[in-house]
Amino acid sequence: MRWESLMVLGLTWVVLGGCGSSSPEAVVGRDVVLVASELRADVETLTSEAFGGRETGSEGERQAAEWLSASFAGFGLTPKGDSSAFQTFRYKPHPPMQMHGDTTKHLGMALVKEIVGQNVLYHLNGANPTKSKPTGVVGAHYDHLGYGDENSLFRGEPTIHYGADDNASGVAVMLELAERFAKSPADDHLLFAGFSGEEKGLWGSNQFCETPTIPLESIRYMINMDMVGRLRGDTLAVYGTGTTPDWMKILESCNEEGFVLVPSESGVGPSDHTSFYLEDIPVLHFFTGQHRDYHRPTDTADKLNYEGMARIANFIERLMRKLDATAELPFTATADQDSESTPSFKVTLGVVPDYLYSGEGMRIDGLTEGRPASNAGMKRGDIVVQMDTLKIVDMMTYMQALGKYEEGQTASVDVLRDGETITLEVLWD
Repeated sequence: MRWESLMVLGLTWVVLGGCGSSSPEAVVGRDVVLVASELRADVETLTSEAFGGRETGSEGERQAAEWLSASFAGFGLTPKGDSSAFQTFRYKPHPPMQMHGDTTKHLGMALVKEIVGQNVLYHLNGANPTKSKPTGVVGAHYDHLGYGDENSLFRGEPTIHYGADDNASGVAVMLELAERFAKSPADDHLLFAGFSGEEKGLWGSNQFCETPTIPLESIRYMINMDMVGRLRGDTLAVYGTGTTPDWMKILESCNEEGFVLVPSESGVGPSDHTSFYLEDIPVLHFFTGQHRDYHRPTDTADKLNYEGMARIANFIERLMRKLDATAELPFTATADQDSESTPSFKVTLGVVPDYLYSGEGMRIDGLTEGRPASNAGMKRGDIVVQMDTLKIVDMMTYMQALGKYEEGQTASVDVLRDGETITLEVLWD
């Protein structure tokens, strides 16, 4: 998952209720303990050393794609790529820079290796031959950082980044859903999409939307799962809730799991749902929260909450069967926090915000050693509430405050820690 600009804004919703199935014969939901063991098996396979961290364009990514394809095929789904189940994409990153005195120059495209990745796409026909056949897309990216690419937050020697939460967790839930709907199909068509290149910049999902293997106009919705393996309590973030008017009502009616939903209306975010939103398709993106193992080798299979993942799978299955019986799902554009509306800034604290925190201020969920927050003595769990005279009430005001400072300046920062206000001096570097 990519986190350059994600901000969770909005209120916390506590929702309960029931959700029926459009297919009377379908048994919605499965035993959580049984499903948890199956999810663990898939995550452990995808995070095995044989796949080498699944960096886009690597042999490990290719082998992971083959495994994912075989899993879908085992459920009886139909390949829907450009060549069998696979959709190939090619990208050539910007060339590296080299110093020439006081200036920098590109070394030239000839020195930059083209990266070739592939999406894994499988189709499931709808159950009702008399019904018009729109398609729901269920997606999760299966790539990760290999031995530590440019997005790694690890500073040691190259080592496998396993990517258990990011995003073997989403792939495992997607496979569970594919198996359920293969056994008890919905009326609508479904497309299950394992995207690659997400960590490089949504390459795979962008490629699909540029050269779709099914008509884009036939897609009713896109559901994305990225980092759904660290459920804490009942709190589940859902993004894209403003991309169709009835999303919250539908989500509420299907939440038999009793999740505390933290919604964000924007259809733009750091994962593959964004590519579909930009094609005017209603989207939802599910996420269980940031953590200190993000983009590090310590994101391993033993740390996931598999029963929590099973509960999420039950919830999304109910949601999809509800959507199957929903006649209209109109698209609505959202007020996105894009590059023009998001404040720019030259300094950062060097922290990972808690994107599930819905209280006042900016709660710190992780710190990078040697950066301003760590150097000032801040700790995980601290809530930043003020910088000099600037009050911090949410992520937007936090970013606006950062925009007031330059490197080399200092700031007096108030944080709440265990109910007490502590003032720390920060040197911006």
